[in-house]
Amino acid sequence: MTIKEDLQKLLDILPQDLRQALENHPQIDSLVEVVLDLGRFPEARFPNQAEYLSEKPVTQAQIDDCIQRVGTFSGDNRAGIELTLHRISAIRNRSGRIIGLTCRVGRAIFGTIGMIRDLVETGKSILMLGRPGVGKTTALREIARVLADDFHKRVVIIDTSNEIAGDGDVPHPAIGRARRMQVGTPELQHQVMIEAVENHMPEVIVIDEIGTELEALAARTIAERGVQLVGTAHGNQIENLIKNPTLSDLVGGIQAVTLGDEEARRRGSQKTVLERKAPPTFEIAVEMLERQRWVIHESVADTVDTLLRGRQPNPQTRTVDDQGKVAITRQLSVVNGRGGEVPPSEPSLTPARPMNGWRSSGQMVALPPLSLERERVTGRSEFDRLLDESFNYSEAIDVEISRHAGPNGEDLPLHIYPYGVSRHQLEQVIGVLTLPVVLTKDIDTADAILALRSHVKNHAKLRQMAKARHVPIHIIKSSTIPQITRGLRRLLNIEDPDMTDDRELQLFLHRGTDDEMDALEEARLAVEQIVIPKGQPVELLPRSSQVRKMQHELVEHYRLKSDSFGEEPNRRLRIYPA
Repeated sequence: MTIKEDLQKLLDILPQDLRQALENHPQIDSLVEVVLDLGRFPEARFPNQAEYLSEKPVTQAQIDDCIQRVGTFSGDNRAGIELTLHRISAIRNRSGRIIGLTCRVGRAIFGTIGMIRDLVETGKSILMLGRPGVGKTTALREIARVLADDFHKRVVIIDTSNEIAGDGDVPHPAIGRARRMQVGTPELQHQVMIEAVENHMPEVIVIDEIGTELEALAARTIAERGVQLVGTAHGNQIENLIKNPTLSDLVGGIQAVTLGDEEARRRGSQKTVLERKAPPTFEIAVEMLERQRWVIHESVADTVDTLLRGRQPNPQTRTVDDQGKVAITRQLSVVNGRGGEVPPSEPSLTPARPMNGWRSSGQMVALPPLSLERERVTGRSEFDRLLDESFNYSEAIDVEISRHAGPNGEDLPLHIYPYGVSRHQLEQVIGVLTLPVVLTKDIDTADAILALRSHVKNHAKLRQMAKARHVPIHIIKSSTIPQITRGLRRLLNIEDPDMTDDRELQLFLHRGTDDEMDALEEARLAVEQIVIPKGQPVELLPRSSQVRKMQHELVEHYRLKSDSFGEEPNRRLRIYPA
């Protein structure tokens, strides 16, 4: 990695005493910016600290002297120094007079895109996200140079504030053979974007800071014409763009969709849901968390779909060490809410849990943790396309989940078609108990149907389809964790345990608050220490309705009965012996 800068030209615009203080500073090579505010001490900022350059406050004469040494301030209150990448930003008072300056050091750093060079080569549009100062503009400059010089593409940079290619009419050498179009005022950026495509036949358009609806619309128009886009937008993560109505079109746009009764039952969701409106303008997104640590979303469409379903995406994390070596890891969200990073060439595993409870009863032999965990990951249908299209090790996973006979003669993993049952709770039970079950959206590939009794009762078509395909229907009374657990056990021919083991209790503690965990622990102790061994009913402490519902489910898991009684806010649970 090499760094090219003209720091002396920036120092030359500063007052003489400040210039001398900086020239003798031991950290001059890592200077980020110099801040001059009227009536305050001049300040130099470095990556990890800031310090005053003088004990004398800045005067208006010093500010005016600096202004005369730089170029003209544009409509966005930015100016530059010709043939450099430095940026001088102004703060004005109410009458328009400049009373503050931020003199930011611009550096052309060659080699910054080593982490995503393979993505740049694909020709797909790339969106860079990150907080100010993390290096978005530096990365754009390097991408433009690599595409123009190394891949010999026609690259046009839309340089609104002359920050990418420097001030003046001659662009800075850091952009290589790429061409630069200047923008008169920031409000005209979208017009210049369209003009670049219509007049100059670019293969790649590079844009910094897409911030308005018109610019987002222009970006979509450019992408639909087959031109590769590389740009930045306001926001740290894709979630920020989804929630931003102005820029959501960059990731496909969001719309509310009303599902039919049949589809809502099949999904196990409410009838009105949020869905992506169109293909994203940018196919790849890069979240620049730090200068040496980037999160890569190789398929923005899959990431947005996953987030709208209330689940966390599984992005890549790329880091680079001091020797320039790039390390790639995967961030996988596991069922119990704890995520981790694993190399993409290795399987996404959660720590193997101890063998206890019904798993050690001898009724069923556990599958190898490696293949079982992979089955669980690929069995989450929301991630199917993400795994097939984005994960480098998808083919290896497919080999691992080949079907084989289980201890009771059935083929494992068991493919189950849920109907009216919450997929989220199903995945939670399957993941926590590590059951060899795969959820499917296609009834033709299902080994069995797990359905709610109330939905099957009045659905003759489902019964006819199941009968024609010889697929058995297993019915549960309600879409609760105890009912789902028993239904899956029946399907796998696993006997119910006499006592609930620790792993099953994790189903009820899933992402629970401290109050919820205390209430569930209170109910568990009451059942195991009083109700079952002594045969006596127990009254619990008053709790909220949501917490009481969780306690009812836990009691149901022990095959006991419970009632709520009393008036709010003293309404509480009473547990009865069997």
